[in-house]
Amino acid sequence: MRWIGLVFSLALMGCGATIEMPPPRQPASTAPDPVPTRQKVAQFVEVVETVEPVAERECRARTGPRTNCDFRIVVDDRPGQPANAFQTVDRTGRPILAFTVAMVGKVRNRDELAFVMSHEAAHHIAGHIPRQQQNAMAGAILLGGLATLSGADADVVRSATDLGASVAARRYSKDYELEADALGTIIAKRAGYDPVRGAAFFTQIPDPGDRFLGTHPPNAQRMETVRRVNARL
Repeated sequence: MRWIGLVFSLALMGCGATIEMPPPRQPASTAPDPVPTRQKVAQFVEVVETVEPVAERECRARTGPRTNCDFRIVVDDRPGQPANAFQTVDRTGRPILAFTVAMVGKVRNRDELAFVMSHEAAHHIAGHIPRQQQNAMAGAILLGGLATLSGADADVVRSATDLGASVAARRYSKDYELEADALGTIIAKRAGYDPVRGAAFFTQIPDPGDRFLGTHPPNAQRMETVRRVNARL
């Protein structure tokens, strides 16, 4: 399947902490995620070409000139990676939207792919990575400081600092996901796709439920957010 990597490389050139979708948990007997067909590759390239300009316009309109809105959309072709998509930034601050090969093969239609891509772009536009890092730092300082004031030894202070960072980083994760769903709905819609049909991708991943300090909200809440925002457009 060498041609897959070649097509991705040619089509997507130029286009730390990460915000991720939870990878599907598969039983041992379940077949591995499919390798993308030529049709899925063509679908990916088409969606990149239509969603990226819209995401860039939304980014510039909502964040101003100080934010790097030059999205680069790439395929993570490391072997064995589950179906997943995530947003991060490179060393220069350029936003990266990454999709594993399995994710490209798993989406069922253009609307699902466009919604996932728009959702990940929305994380960058909303500044979720720096906000998450700030939350983690604040939590680390708070619990680490309390441990220090209580006279704890260095190991306990270190553990308290790590715990504070972890808890604080997760504190607003669900809110961030819903924010990205809402803005992702707008981006996908303006790019010409059906965000409600696209958000049906959630039915393919396990429902995280409403767990305390979970990173993702219940799937039903996410679908309700997409429908509500879409109805207003």
